[in-house]
Amino acid sequence: MNTLAPAAVFPSTVMHSRRFPVAYRFSYRVFSLLVDIDRLDEVGSNPLFSINRFNLFSLYQRDHGARDGSAWRGWAETLLRENGIDAAIGNIQLLCFPRILGYGFNPLSLWFCHDAAGKLLAVICEVRNTFGEHHHYLLPVAANAAIVTGSKQKVFHVSPFMGMEARYEFFIHPPTDTVKILIHEYEGDELALIASQQGQHQPFTTGVLLRQFAGIPFMTLKVMLLIHWQALKIWLKGGKFYRKPAPPTETVT
Repeated sequence: MNTLAPAAVFPSTVMHSRRFPVAYRFSYRVFSLLVDIDRLDEVGSNPLFSINRFNLFSLYQRDHGARDGSAWRGWAETLLRENGIDAAIGNIQLLCFPRILGYGFNPLSLWFCHDAAGKLLAVICEVRNTFGEHHHYLLPVAANAAIVTGSKQKVFHVSPFMGMEARYEFFIHPPTDTVKILIHEYEGDELALIASQQGQHQPFTTGVLLRQFAGIPFMTLKVMLLIHWQALKIWLKGGKFYRKPAPPTETVT
């Protein structure tokens, strides 16, 4: 992403591949935004895009972070500090889906948190399920690492056809000209699920936004419908159903 730009667009392909006990694979097109959270006024100056109000595309501060409409920076800095990252925080970028015609759903949003010198310190993985619940997995970044990696025990319910006795392995390439996100979900020593997103940088312009809407006009609704459609197919194939547990008491893992 151009460091002078307040936002960028990443047309992408999302892929899910389940290995067992019911095997399936599907992929679909999406587009994500990468926004500088300190420059939301500039992002909202695009005639097709608004912050905290209706438009063809929009971002609402209550959809992410503290989810109370407050500024994102204070929330992110507090989360990092309370989890052992005490460095002065510089640029923070949020990678997420926008709302489209007022409707939004983000299964996974990523916060790229840099220090004052521009070095990537941590990635906050914000996971949301279809029940309106959310949880954050925090990945500190090793010095000079080209890829952000981390292993986290699964503590948050996402799918009724995936159990909670699992762990995630994250592999995240910080967005530049491309975005690459890979997540492996293991049950014991067996790889149960692979999820990925790969996309190419496009400038945040009216033309690019219009092309994305023309190609995927109701993308966020499509994502929600696909989640339920795939769940139905797994159920019809005899997939084991897991009841939803209570969400974790801690908001960060």
